[in-house]
Amino acid sequence: MLQACLNGSRAAEEHPALPLSPERLAEDAADVAALGVTSVHIHPRDVIGALTLVGPEVATTIATVRAAVPGIEISVSTNVPGSRATLIGSWAPLAAGRPDIASVHVNQPGWRDLAQALHRVNVQVELVVDSPADLQDLPDGVSRITVSATRDTAESLLAQVEPLGLPVLVHGRDAEAWLVLDYGALLEHHVRMGLEDTLQMPDGRTAKNNAELIAMARRRQRSRAPS
Repeated sequence: MLQACLNGSRAAEEHPALPLSPERLAEDAADVAALGVTSVHIHPRDVIGALTLVGPEVATTIATVRAAVPGIEISVSTNVPGSRATLIGSWAPLAAGRPDIASVHVNQPGWRDLAQALHRVNVQVELVVDSPADLQDLPDGVSRITVSATRDTAESLLAQVEPLGLPVLVHGRDAEAWLVLDYGALLEHHVRMGLEDTLQMPDGRTAKNNAELIAMARRRQRSRAPS
């Protein structure tokens, strides 16, 4: 799987093509889906552009994206300040406005409670591991492990998570993004790319948009897959 991470927590001024509104996220999701992406990871924003987990605002974003790309997996981040478990509890009646899966960072206090809150509202859990962590007795609902790594740390983190037997997605950030994508593709793990992870193409120039990043990521993923 190649996932597109469309916006992250980046500010609007970081890139002119950064999608923040539901409509812009839907447009980018449609563009990357046309390139073969089957999962998008997004950070919903409120009307002033701040990160949010508030039910109606999440629902508007998810429903808008889902209408543009029916059937695609929609992942959201829970890395937002505030009473996250309480806010997630309000997602239960969202129906078409509920994400398929949400990421939980295991280096943050209360991550197990957050994972359980997601499971209670029928949202799958994607654990994000960026340093060694206690992953024994995983909460219910965990369906994927995401390793956020540099090329130097990827091998040791994968050695910890691969024995768990769950699908693994590997990604890096900024200068490490392309190196880690290549490494993950070589190992046949899921990988991701998009403006959340890097604003630059492998040659160092600024990417035009998410679609350009994804098109390049797809080519590199295919070229490094074992024949």
